[in-house]
Amino acid sequence: QVQLVESGGGLVQAGGSLRLSCAASTRTFSSYAMGWFRQAPGKEREFVAAISRSVGGTYYADYADSVKGRFTISRDNAKNTGYLQMNSLKPEDTAVYYCAVSNSPYYNDYRRLQSYDYWGQGTQVTVSS
Repeated sequence: QVQLVESGGGLVQAGGSLRLSCAASTRTFSSYAMGWFRQAPGKEREFVAAISRSVGGTYYADYADSVKGRFTISRDNAKNTGYLQMNSLKPEDTAVYYCAVSNSPYYNDYRRLQSYDYWGQGTQVTVSS
C-alpha cells in the first residue's frame, strides 16, 4: 500500500504560480510513473501531466494541451516526492489537484485514470481573476 500526500495548493491571482508536492510513503517510488490530475466542480477528473520512471536515466514527461508550456512535472526519487510547478495560472485551472502513481511500464497508459494504482487525497488550487 502506497500513501500519497499532496501539498502546496492555495489561492493565487491569475498569472501567478504555485508548486504542488506529492510525498510518497514508499521507498520504491522510483519504480512508479507519477501523474497529476485535476477535478473542477461538476466536471470529470482530467489528466494534467505525467512523468515516467527512469528509462536508462531518462524521464519522459507528458502534458495536457491546456497546460503545456505553463506547467512542469518533476520528481526527486531520493526524497520520494513528485512536483508540479504551475506558472501563468488561469481561473480555468481552478480545481482539486490529485497525484497518483502507476505500475504500468507503458507510456501510453499515463493519461488514463485507470492506469494508476494509488491516489492522494487532493489539494485545492483556486485562481482568482
